[in-house]
Amino acid sequence: MSKIQAFLRAALMSALAAQAVPAAAQSTVTVACAQAALMDAESHSFLFERAPDELSSPASTAKVMTAEILFRLIKEGKVSLDQTYEISEHAWRTGGAPSRGSAMFASLHSQVRVEDLIKGLVIDSGNDAAIAIAEGVAGTEEAFGQMMTRRARELGLNHLTFTNPWGRSDPNQKTNVREMALLADHVIKTYPDLYKYFSEKQFTWNKITQENRNPLLNMNIGADGLKTGNIDEGGFAIVGSAVDNNQRLIVALNGCKTATDRAEDSRKLLLWGFRSFEARTVFQPGETVGTVKIYGGAQSEAPVAADQVVKIFLPRGSTDRITGKIVYDGPIIPPVQKGAILAHLQIMRGSAVALDIPLRSTEDVGVGSLQRRALDASVEFAGQMFRKYVLKK
Repeated sequence: MSKIQAFLRAALMSALAAQAVPAAAQSTVTVACAQAALMDAESHSFLFERAPDELSSPASTAKVMTAEILFRLIKEGKVSLDQTYEISEHAWRTGGAPSRGSAMFASLHSQVRVEDLIKGLVIDSGNDAAIAIAEGVAGTEEAFGQMMTRRARELGLNHLTFTNPWGRSDPNQKTNVREMALLADHVIKTYPDLYKYFSEKQFTWNKITQENRNPLLNMNIGADGLKTGNIDEGGFAIVGSAVDNNQRLIVALNGCKTATDRAEDSRKLLLWGFRSFEARTVFQPGETVGTVKIYGGAQSEAPVAADQVVKIFLPRGSTDRITGKIVYDGPIIPPVQKGAILAHLQIMRGSAVALDIPLRSTEDVGVGSLQRRALDASVEFAGQMFRKYVLKK
């Protein structure tokens, strides 16, 4: 903990000591959309937040998770790009031309290659493509929605809940912009050969050419993909990404009142993020961040480290206080396996969570001797009594 706090204090002092702030840099930015998050992809540091954990309808941004499910099956060799799925009457009527919603306009009962369904999904935002994928993979939309939620939990995204693959209105289908940004980063890093479809600017199917609905792709700001959405109860939404000077940023917005607000806020946040921060590396991947207490173990503490580089981003000209801590639920009981997630590293910039990443044990910790277990148990019991009868008075 001392190393964390010492570095953060030094980094903050350095930032405050800077005399000149570049004219292009701003320490704050304002947005119109109700929920917003801007994240550095490498470190998962959040540079901007506005109600990032508020749950709302994802609309068609849910198709990012639909793509993740399909991409994973392709990567595992269980589905091929040349494989075909049928456009059922349900997919055609509910998500195709008769629905008058966003569609790739696939014909009823046609067999469509998976690669073309991907393009229809991520370029045209085709609801018919999403339903065909869901039925081809899981049999029904409902079963696929359950797969989506289970997959979110596997990825550590504990607040994303899905019921259908295309963003249809449903009170039980809810997401937040923080975890949608994390999902987007996972898709980008895990499936680079398939993520490329998100950047294609148009797609023609059944002699109908449609432009990609992502407005960022035409702004010349390094944007390369992901999805937009729009639904009455949630407003306009987007999950987008851009790269500048080898840095990738991911923006997630929801609750925008208009498509113009969505486009302008996402552009504004990305440009602000690229121009207005200084990155400071705190720890390298695998470097010990600190220790957590082990009760009844062969040793009393276990060192923990992050899988990724730990960076913080300091807004130029900001006076926000930077603090950091290791958070975990104790007591931790052995045996502990090397690589097990034992804690989280939280870094706060003012009152906002700038970084929250898991920390893994870098060592195995076995069960201690009977004497050690008895001693730790008595210490824990005494601590509980002190907190219960002394601190609460």
